[in-house]
Amino acid sequence: MSAITRDEVAHLARLSRLALADEELDHFAAQLDQIVGAVARVAEVASADIPPSSHALPLTNVFRPDEVRPSLTPQQALSGAPAVQDDRFRVPRILGEEA
Repeated sequence: MSAITRDEVAHLARLSRLALADEELDHFAAQLDQIVGAVARVAEVASADIPPSSHALPLTNVFRPDEVRPSLTPQQALSGAPAVQDDRFRVPRILGEEA
């Protein structure tokens, strides 16, 4: 017998405001039962003697160090802008006065 019943699927559908046909209730009940079974199998594998990990390989900081490099001056960066104000790109307002 299925651990997830058709009534439970119908209840979840009502909570989610989904309209499901009778065939869909049976179909989703079987699928959800398989999902719950797969999660249970994974839970059986997890053991207290295995430390949790986020990666298969040990990683250290993989980011490059911050280095000061030559870059554009504000004037160079703004040279192609259609509109500039106070050393910034000027763009049209997109929000109303409430913002």
